[in-house]
Amino acid sequence: MAKVGITLQVGSDGVAVITMSNPPVNALAIPILDEFQEKIGEAMRRSDVKAVVLIGQGGRFSGGFDINVFAKIHQTGNLNLLPNLSIDLVVNTIEDGKKPIVAAVEGLALGGGLEVALACHARIATPRTQLGLPELSLGVLPGCGGTQRLPRLLGLPKAISIMLSSKPIMSEEGHKLGLIDAIVSSRELLKVSRLWALEIADGHKPWLRSLHRTDKLPPLSEARKILSIAREQAKKTAKNLPQHQACLDVIEEGIIHGGYIGILKEEKVFRDLVLSDTSKGLVHAFFAQRATSKVPNVTDIGLKPRIVKKVAVLGGGLMGSGIATALILSNVNVVLKEINNEYLLKGIRIIEANVQGLVSRGKLTADKAEKALSMLKGVLDYSDFKDMDMVIEAVIENVSLKQEIFSELEKVCPPHCILATNTSSIDLNIVGAKTRSQDRIVGAHFFSPAHMMPLLEIVRTDRTSPQVIIDLMTVGKIIKKVPIVVGNCVGFAVNRAFFPYSQGAHMLIHLGVDVFRVDRVITSFGFPIGPLQLADVAGYGVSIAVGKIFTDAFPDITFWSPLLELLIKSGRYGKNNGKGFYIYEKGSRPRPDPSILPIVEESRRLANIMPHGEPLSVSDQEILEMILFPVVNESCRVLDEGVVTRASDLDIASVLGMSFPSYRGGIIFWADLVGADHIYKSLKKWTELYGSFYKPSRFLEERASSGVPLGAPVSSSADSRSRL
Repeated sequence: MAKVGITLQVGSDGVAVITMSNPPVNALAIPILDEFQEKIGEAMRRSDVKAVVLIGQGGRFSGGFDINVFAKIHQTGNLNLLPNLSIDLVVNTIEDGKKPIVAAVEGLALGGGLEVALACHARIATPRTQLGLPELSLGVLPGCGGTQRLPRLLGLPKAISIMLSSKPIMSEEGHKLGLIDAIVSSRELLKVSRLWALEIADGHKPWLRSLHRTDKLPPLSEARKILSIAREQAKKTAKNLPQHQACLDVIEEGIIHGGYIGILKEEKVFRDLVLSDTSKGLVHAFFAQRATSKVPNVTDIGLKPRIVKKVAVLGGGLMGSGIATALILSNVNVVLKEINNEYLLKGIRIIEANVQGLVSRGKLTADKAEKALSMLKGVLDYSDFKDMDMVIEAVIENVSLKQEIFSELEKVCPPHCILATNTSSIDLNIVGAKTRSQDRIVGAHFFSPAHMMPLLEIVRTDRTSPQVIIDLMTVGKIIKKVPIVVGNCVGFAVNRAFFPYSQGAHMLIHLGVDVFRVDRVITSFGFPIGPLQLADVAGYGVSIAVGKIFTDAFPDITFWSPLLELLIKSGRYGKNNGKGFYIYEKGSRPRPDPSILPIVEESRRLANIMPHGEPLSVSDQEILEMILFPVVNESCRVLDEGVVTRASDLDIASVLGMSFPSYRGGIIFWADLVGADHIYKSLKKWTELYGSFYKPSRFLEERASSGVPLGAPVSSSADSRSRL
């Protein structure tokens, strides 16, 4: 393990090489920054130093500022924890230093790491090095001069694109655009950087200070047009994200009044944004995703994952074909089994279409697509299952069918083979009731479309082997999913927590709220689509089947809606046949279909829950709360029963599995911002008005009365109830 810290070595050529070491990505932690400034100051003072080269240890320049500092500020509200980097270090010490400094960039230079490199007087990079400013993805903006220097080095349009998208470019593109001065091999990096630094010192190469450059900035009138267009785009693509508009304002300030004035504004706005709810939510989501890799009694007991080379997928429908696609795209051999030739060919065609869709969108090369499809084999029997490492069952939600399949799999698969089910809601103990291999049975719950959605919910029973769990976690990472281990119950973590989401929407419709207003409120909050359009996309058959499972399991806290069955009777199947709550036509956006209103009225008549037959009069905020507070309530039951290891697991699962807006931090994090007391009192009031669907959980009531946040760890007295 490399030693953490900053080293300074002066060569016989008079070049001081300052090396950053803070594995794994040389993050700019506060102690590192203090030492960094000290070493640069030393190099400037020493008479035997002509020039300086900055480099990162271990093949990486720097991944940027230490995000743990943001988390501490969010916990304490103490902005004094932020060091004064932008002026003291980046401007005064590096850019305005009396000796030239060259950044020797390898692997990656992101965030504050790139901003340090931008302030250097030249940048030499190795091939395929990532360069980016992803700060907006954490709810802030570049805080060490990036908003000012990047436009001056790259030009305004490209700089805006990099900052607002938070996506890096490669060093090759950076070289073409003028951000990188030269690209050399890793072996030559230090040698070339030293020579370059000496040539600047000797006057043979230009001594350029990025902040003072204006040659790549457009005239003010043109700059304002570019910024205006960017603002309009950001309003559409980032409507609830204040950091995008703030970033553009800061860029404009520097163009109008000069780079140094721009940096002063950048520093002030950065400090304001750090304390915003948006930054708190995004930073929480960042750490929540990291925490999912730590599972007590699984990842901490020294187990090593076994290699999974061959996977069988049972069922070539929407989910099975999506799972198979995800596997072959990551070079895993897949055998797809179906019950007849027609279904098998249909499944293979869906997989081919999935892969081809990635090619047509430029996300996959034709060669890689061909290789992926070569890893797929279709079969109609179990003869190929004798050497499988894992089987994933993805057939319809039918208990007896699944039990029959698992009983058969136990006979035909080798003893080490993992037996996984993609069931979205059925208790795994019921699925595996007719097998003896309980330790091999695990849930591998993907979210649709399975080759695109990032979440993999790994469901364990009290008998699932830790080895099986760690193997499946590893497979999840190989296929670029975020695996979250949860306990076994009806609906598991995500679907269990979110079953009130669609039911709450239907409750409001039957209380007289306009169908399309419900979806508008939810999308304004930040979901990509509302619950009714989601039903169109998922298919009514799935919604009805899953709804029945939850109604049977939790009859006292569910709401039965006849609406989807009435839509099916009228010949509407959602997106499948282009007619649902919305009309779907190729090449057009879905549009609300007002002709469903008589069907809605019939459903309201059958449900008959409107108080005194009068439609409910509610604000948009009340609509939002009446849909999401029941989700929070059920999430509290999930926490109380120990279905998840920690509350943050449910937060990141809601973001990755249900598209809960990441900038709100996840369902529990958002609920704590709203306040448990307000949620509890609202649910209690609605219970009295509209029934037990809204009945507050014991956990929510306890947390509301005690003032303990919902996201705080569950007490040890609850461990005996844990499903983990």
